[in-house]
Amino acid sequence: METFNDALFARKELPAAFAQDNHSSSLVGVIRGLHYQLDPPQGKLVRCVRGTIYDVAVDIRRGSQTLGKWIWRELSEGNRRMLWIPAGFAHGFAALTDNAEVAYKCTSLWNPKGEGTILWNDPKIGIRWPVETPLVSKKDREGSPLGEGIAFPT
Repeated sequence: METFNDALFARKELPAAFAQDNHSSSLVGVIRGLHYQLDPPQGKLVRCVRGTIYDVAVDIRRGSQTLGKWIWRELSEGNRRMLWIPAGFAHGFAALTDNAEVAYKCTSLWNPKGEGTILWNDPKIGIRWPVETPLVSKKDREGSPLGEGIAFPT
């Protein structure tokens, strides 16, 4: 399986330079996010290498016509799909199977002082998470509502 091709990304005018790869594992029902990084801006290429996830991207670009709008895609080891999440979008996912493993490439290095978290269940965004009893970390439960403290330029 080919998991990345810089020539294909270049033809689609997407960034082809990545600075960091990450890998996480989650139990069924875990919701992670909604995470973003402003300094430096960070895009992500996300795939699920084991199990299945409900992957979400939310536009957080100030002044954008689609500010607060979200999309989702099911990513799984079986469908081998990936989701490109540009800088200026928050990212989150729900693990739909036990031990779901997510691998993602980042366009910039992680900077804990430049990151932020939007409340995973912010009613202004209205994500319809397919999890009845979500398991959410303290960090993600304490995220900010959309618009509070977010200054991502368009």
